[in-house]
Amino acid sequence: MPIKIPGDLPAYDVLSREGVMVMSEEMALRQDIRPLQIALLNLMPKKVQTETQFVRLIGSTALQVEFSLIRMTEHQSRHTAPAHMESFYATFEEARHRKFDGLIITGAPIELLEYDQVTYWDELRRIFDWTQTNVHRTLGVCWGAQAMLNHFHDVPKHTLDTKSFGCFEHRVRVPTAPCLRGFDDSFIVPVSRWTEIREADLPPGLEVLADSEESGPCLVDDPAHKALYMFNHLEYETGTLKEEYDRDVAGGKPIHVPVNYYPKDDPSRPPRNGWRSHAHLFYGNWVNDIYQSCPYDLNDIGR
Repeated sequence: MPIKIPGDLPAYDVLSREGVMVMSEEMALRQDIRPLQIALLNLMPKKVQTETQFVRLIGSTALQVEFSLIRMTEHQSRHTAPAHMESFYATFEEARHRKFDGLIITGAPIELLEYDQVTYWDELRRIFDWTQTNVHRTLGVCWGAQAMLNHFHDVPKHTLDTKSFGCFEHRVRVPTAPCLRGFDDSFIVPVSRWTEIREADLPPGLEVLADSEESGPCLVDDPAHKALYMFNHLEYETGTLKEEYDRDVAGGKPIHVPVNYYPKDDPSRPPRNGWRSHAHLFYGNWVNDIYQSCPYDLNDIGR
């Protein structure tokens, strides 16, 4: 939450430049309070696991949030009970008339497909365009982030020779970015992907906020499209990488032990969670930034 101080206090400009959430008395008088409308477009096969991961983080802030779940209109989930989908999810066609303060678009295990080979690609592109008029801030995660970058900027994804898999150290490149407020200079993020985005392919106007020497860009800001692109998985639970590793081993797929995850790289030992605090901080910052900048009247979003 922001701290309210006089706008002409010397500390106001200093703290603002440092990324501290400060609010002048004039801003505070203009501010109304209402529940934030935040939605999750869930493209992952394990819907319940994914929605739980994101709700845990979004629900940890001090702000009141009304959370909505959205799915693709035509695509049918084979891994989640139809009763769950019918009870808790709206299709995009059902939700498209609404406006949201925030939208999270998840990844999907289809990254080795070309974008136009994805069965719901045309509808997803319509959703990306819809965010520009109906969503105040959008956060793309993993493949969802890559897909948004490709749609808006024609940025390609590159297939890796081996899967980028494990818990990699990342550096903060823009410490004053609102979403990175309070972050250490470096932090751990789970990574699990066969493709990557390269900084050299990013056009002017996009800014890399955090990256890793081993796994490349992690977080990219796209202010023109009111979007953040997170290519990795701060939302993962402690055992998520273990589940992926065990599944691939059981299926005979080529996979290495996730980097910096098990003590002494021993899969027989319980994995370590070195990212939980930064996950809560990142999503708390994202929600608070939405709260500070969104209009009180939802109908004003996109105007």
